Amino acid sequence: MKLKQLQEATTFIAEKLQERPKIGLILGSGLGMLADEIEQPVKIKYQEIPGFPISTVEGHAGQLVCGKLNGSAVIAMQGRFHYYEGYGLDAVTFPVRVMKALGVEKLIVTNAAGGVNHAFKPGDLMLITDHLNNTGQNPLIGPNDPEQGVRFPDMSTAYDRKLQQLARDVAQSIQLDLKEGVYVWNTGPTYETPAEIRMLQAIGGDAVGMSTVPEVIVARHVGIEVLGISCISNMAAGILDQPLNHEEVIETTEKVRGAFLDFVKAILAKLA
Repeated sequence: MKLKQLQEATTFIAEKLQERPKIGLILGSGLGMLADEIEQPVKIKYQEIPGFPISTVEGHAGQLVCGKLNGSAVIAMQGRFHYYEGYGLDAVTFPVRVMKALGVEKLIVTNAAGGVNHAFKPGDLMLITDHLNNTGQNPLIGPNDPEQGVRFPDMSTAYDRKLQQLARDVAQSIQLDLKEGVYVWNTGPTYETPAEIRMLQAIGGDAVGMSTVPEVIVARHVGIEVLGISCISNMAAGILDQPLNHEEVIETTEKVRGAFLDFVKAILAKLA
């Protein structure tokens, strides 16, 4: 990451905002509708922002949306970047560093994930309690800028415990059957084989996807507290003995739209 790029992107965005955001949102496949709820939105296309990559995946609008949501000043990524798109992890995680520079203190990161835990079903929402990096990659490999964070960041509380408890309390208050579990990051873009899913079950995974972990690592590196939520969009390979496709992911996230919106908006109301 180049400091000049970070400064240029931060200045470009800040000049368009009426209020500095305190909460960042990263909205995964099919979950970008949350950004449509933002009041008095300022929308900035990724291609306009210095140093930003461009989102190429269906279900990702490819823009920042800034404004108020349930009383909180937010900046939302309506679509994210993925390692499998050919971007380096510096580029994938660059927006998180920009969020920090803009004043973001808490990050709510969401994704669509395959269910590895047999107790899950498509349409469930899962609170991410921890993750497994199954890629052999890490966005912090390379020179470390001590002004950004320490060389060896502690990941024992990658997902903030107070925010997890807040999410549980909110889920109970709106009668949402919130699942919990460990999210596994694989690079993609292929879905896993049934044998790989059996391996992930054996090592403690509950859901699997192609994103999130790099952003969380960088968020913790720069001192942002993280809350993670997965939408279980399909059951992983070999569990239901049916082929997997991205259309099913989008279809399921559309079905869970109401519950997802209510849940995240209720969390934001508590954080305001």
